[in-house]
Amino acid sequence: MAVITTPFDFHSTAAEVIEGIDLSGHRAIVTGGASGIGVETARALASAGAEVTLAVRNTDSGNKVAADITVSTGNTAVLVATLDLSDQSSVSSFTASWDGPLHLLVNNAGVMATPETYTPEGWELQFATNHLGHFALANGLRKALSAGASEVGEARIVVVSSSAHFRSPVIFDDLHFRFREYDPGLAYAQSKTANVLFAVGATEHWSGDGITSNALMPGSIRTNLQRHMSNQNDKNEPGGKTVEQGASTSVLLATFPLLKGIGGRYFVNNQEAEIVDRITTDMTGVAPFALDQPNADRLWEVSKQLLG
Repeated sequence: MAVITTPFDFHSTAAEVIEGIDLSGHRAIVTGGASGIGVETARALASAGAEVTLAVRNTDSGNKVAADITVSTGNTAVLVATLDLSDQSSVSSFTASWDGPLHLLVNNAGVMATPETYTPEGWELQFATNHLGHFALANGLRKALSAGASEVGEARIVVVSSSAHFRSPVIFDDLHFRFREYDPGLAYAQSKTANVLFAVGATEHWSGDGITSNALMPGSIRTNLQRHMSNQNDKNEPGGKTVEQGASTSVLLATFPLLKGIGGRYFVNNQEAEIVDRITTDMTGVAPFALDQPNADRLWEVSKQLLG
């Protein structure tokens, strides 16, 4: 497979990536759309004419962001809905209430480096939120995505991962740290590898319905995601991005015409990443275990079993 290249790079913004794209008649969902790169992802999609639903835990914040996006884009079709990805009943309520086709699903929300916490099901919180919550969401919206693909020729799922995936594959024998001592960084890394494997699995299972999925690393951006990190009050790290730059690769995967029908890949700085044997200093590659088809197949089946 040829590596996908684009005219955009590290410095490109979401607005630059979406310039000239018309999303009139498209419907999009952005999880975590009330903060960080989720806001700028939603803003870019709305600026191109899409109806955008911000799927958020805090609807007060969501409504403020929606109003701001409407003012900046002139698009009044910016909606807000409650979604807590760590709560399967919340995910079920969200998917049950969705009506009509869906063309773009941006799995943007996440938690990072949280203290050791488990859901009522006994699932480690980061894996439960970052992977299982989005897995259940996408499965619950599959018919809507299929309908969207029938309308416009494709539906896309965008998955926000991280270079942290390099730190850990999915440990199938101990997903929830019942045997290992809990390490918040490794738990986050495992969940981010799971995000990439989901994109591989979703493309394999659903591309026949016109649904494809790709994953991405947004870059180093100081947002509320890092609130559990010790340096949370620092500004962007050297070489970091603005939120407008950080959202650009999400927007690229959602809208770039040359990605039609292409899925199961991982992008960094608006370019497809190459598989590397060792971690690179600039973290622009992707670990082989994150794109491994047998790993993706196993995770898909394990996730289905966990969700019943």
